[in-house]
Amino acid sequence: MVLSKTASETDVSIHSTFASRYVRNSLPRFKMPENSIPKEAAFQIINDELMLDGNPRLNLASFVTTWMEPECNKLIMDAINKNYVDMDEYPVTTELQNRCVNMIAHLFNAPLAESEAAVGVGTVGSSEAIMLAGLAFKRKWQNKRKAEGKPYDKPNIVTGANVQVCWEKFARYFEVELKEVKLREGYYVMDPAKAAELVDENTICVAAILGSTLNGEFEDVKLLNDLLVEKNKETGWDTPIHVDAASGGFIAPFLYPELEWDFRLPLVKSINVSGHKYGLVYAGIGWVIWRSKDDLPEELIFHINYLGADQPTFTLNFSKGSSQVIAQYYQLIRLGHEGYKNVMENCHENAMVLKEGLEKTGRFNIVSKDDGVPLVAFSLKDNKRHDEFEISEMLRRYGWIVPAYTMPADAQHITVLRVVIREDFSRTLAERLVLDIQKVVHELDALPAKLNARLTTEKQEQVKNGTVKKTAIETQREITAYWKKYVTERKSNNKTQIC
Repeated sequence: MVLSKTASETDVSIHSTFASRYVRNSLPRFKMPENSIPKEAAFQIINDELMLDGNPRLNLASFVTTWMEPECNKLIMDAINKNYVDMDEYPVTTELQNRCVNMIAHLFNAPLAESEAAVGVGTVGSSEAIMLAGLAFKRKWQNKRKAEGKPYDKPNIVTGANVQVCWEKFARYFEVELKEVKLREGYYVMDPAKAAELVDENTICVAAILGSTLNGEFEDVKLLNDLLVEKNKETGWDTPIHVDAASGGFIAPFLYPELEWDFRLPLVKSINVSGHKYGLVYAGIGWVIWRSKDDLPEELIFHINYLGADQPTFTLNFSKGSSQVIAQYYQLIRLGHEGYKNVMENCHENAMVLKEGLEKTGRFNIVSKDDGVPLVAFSLKDNKRHDEFEISEMLRRYGWIVPAYTMPADAQHITVLRVVIREDFSRTLAERLVLDIQKVVHELDALPAKLNARLTTEKQEQVKNGTVKKTAIETQREITAYWKKYVTERKSNNKTQIC
């Protein structure tokens, strides 16, 4: 007679993971559980939750790389347990970073002698790179003011209102006044002439953006340099330039090699670039390059020896993975000038396919420029009934993540949608996106104009009663503010439900 055996509750090896008690009972969400669970159950629980994330390939809000070759993926996984800061233990990884710094410095036309080493460092992204560059400018300005016997307690930095939030973080964290050049409708980058006007003796640098986050446009660094050269001559100041090339640093050298924006301009003292954007590496790598050793104050560099040898370090953090440094080196030698040029040209061509498809619908104004970062920023020609926020929300039904946002001051009444074209965004996907946008627009046309109509009706009543008379711009600004409040409340409600 065959005897059957009843498996114990903890003997999960012969059960399906989904039949085990570990996935049938809920785990505490914000406290560590008292008991261990099998690795298979832990994997399945986490994997199931992650399925609800968006598809990174369809996340058109992000500039960050979402695809790399399998060979590079293998290199990344092989180095996942290497701590980059242990330079004495991993000398080859350190050498690869130094090679990357020198390659990028030459790409940016740093004035280096034949055997001279470039000055730069790898970071976890452009935010850290900008913090380091900003600290160098602040310290150098302070040292000069001290030597001249002048006050050095009120440094400021001049930027456009279109800068990424990391510049605001730098100003707040390191107590530097941020002087912003306001935008205007139709001109969504920093005006070099207005920037030069804001410069005073306390300005540690002017930050120019090579590839605005808002519409991908390159700011005119050459004109800014020329204006500051003249102002420095007139005043005796020595106001330098930092170029935030987070998005455009790996684009301009290949698509616009004649454009003067880098170390060819004498006042450009440092440049940051994101390796994880158009450097074509997964998230977690940025670079900052200085023109020369004189532009990086020695007192900002620390020297440690407790890891085995004297090691200079200039970073905000300490430990970090080596994988992204290795991945960047892979891309630089794998693609070379030819490969990067081909990738950037393809991205630009696909952006033009998307732009032309949107123009053919007759429903959108194109806000982005043809030259610059390969992206398409666009707005509705008529958003009285339905607006860009509704289009963004409805596109998620098709899997697309397309952000809608308002422009900074003084163009905050303008609302746009933006699609970033990355290496893995093909012509087929561009054509598919246009079709889905058309579907969404047609669906919205068939719906009643709920929120906007309500606001418009209220305004009409106010005008009729003689209580208020608003311009078209004022009306659009109020509608935008209403939508922002609506979206914020929805997000807050969703978070409350999740908690």
